[in-house]
Amino acid sequence: MSKVLIIGAGGVGQVVVHKCAQHPSVFSEIMLASRTKSKCDKIAAGIEAKYGVNIKTAKIDAEDVPALTRLMKRFKPKMVINVALPYQDLTIMDACLEAGVHYLDTANYEPKEVAKFEYSWQWAYQERFKKAGLMAVLGCGFDPGVTNVYTAYAAKHHFDEIHYLDIVDANAGSHGKAFATNFNPEINIREITQNGKYYENGQWIEIPPHSLMKPLNYPEVGPKNSYVIFHEELESLVKHFPTLKRARFWMTFGDEYLTHLRVIQNIGMAGIEPIDFKGKKIIPLEFLKAVLPNPGDLGENYTGFTSIGCRIRGIKNGKEQTYYVYNNCSHKAAYDETGTQGVSYTTGVPAMIGAMMMLTGEWKGAGVWNIEQLNPDPFMKKLNEYGLPWHELHNVDLEI
Repeated sequence: MSKVLIIGAGGVGQVVVHKCAQHPSVFSEIMLASRTKSKCDKIAAGIEAKYGVNIKTAKIDAEDVPALTRLMKRFKPKMVINVALPYQDLTIMDACLEAGVHYLDTANYEPKEVAKFEYSWQWAYQERFKKAGLMAVLGCGFDPGVTNVYTAYAAKHHFDEIHYLDIVDANAGSHGKAFATNFNPEINIREITQNGKYYENGQWIEIPPHSLMKPLNYPEVGPKNSYVIFHEELESLVKHFPTLKRARFWMTFGDEYLTHLRVIQNIGMAGIEPIDFKGKKIIPLEFLKAVLPNPGDLGENYTGFTSIGCRIRGIKNGKEQTYYVYNNCSHKAAYDETGTQGVSYTTGVPAMIGAMMMLTGEWKGAGVWNIEQLNPDPFMKKLNEYGLPWHELHNVDLEI
């Protein structure tokens, strides 16, 4: 039984608290902290009414290392689950080192002033965490996260060498809004408006945004236009599976969504540089975030599924094999359980499972880890038990 501190009270944080509260034998005491304490209090009240579990709450600026350190030393958690903004990963890691606390997040660091994400900043903490005897697990959501575990599981059980990896991510749900993002709009729009990038034959190939598209079939969903974008797990998977000849990430976008996105970019609302407005400095994308629908409020009327998986081709016993492993998540079922939509659910459940792996000792080791470096088997078992069951297809046409 261990104390856990969860930082971030958005949709993903709400799911993480729900799932931790369901397992009091592992998560004996839970604190939820955010810049806006009222969000934490609302989530805590819902948890207490549903499960009878008391959730402590706190106000915290996740960019303030001394304040974070004081909070950790006062509460004394065994670990931190970071579901705050990616800008805040390094300050939270710094505080964990100061306070002697293990660390887990769901998305890699990106600097606020540059729309760029890569693991180099967090990998640089390897020796500090190792020396402190602390474990830091990076990218334990769905993608990154479950997709990394899927790949590690495939490599362990079904392939001698993985040659081709395509991660496919479809949101086939409908929320009834003209335009909305499924997680923090600021992070979402920064992510999908970057150049696409994929790995092939030992080099990274960069392409204009949304310039490579294929209609792919998703189980129980059907065909969806899928676009190559860069996603952070590609970087670590290429590093840890050196037999890969090609690795790509595909995400579905509807035509209407892309039209809205182009307009947002064309009128400058996706900008991250400050501009003057009535004598004040504002960042256009932050203003846009304030007027767009809150992703956490989309769940009630959300229908349909997410469908996310890995399509893999490689060699086993000298013969070429294909393998497709995936999960379909119902937006309605996610809302009925946790009050959030499926995208938040598919990120929050793996974060809880990863924390459980660390607290029970099934995952252990000082230093900084991507989760494909850890044993996939107990994680895969718990995905089936805790709300994200997976399915596998062998030697099928992968389409790509």
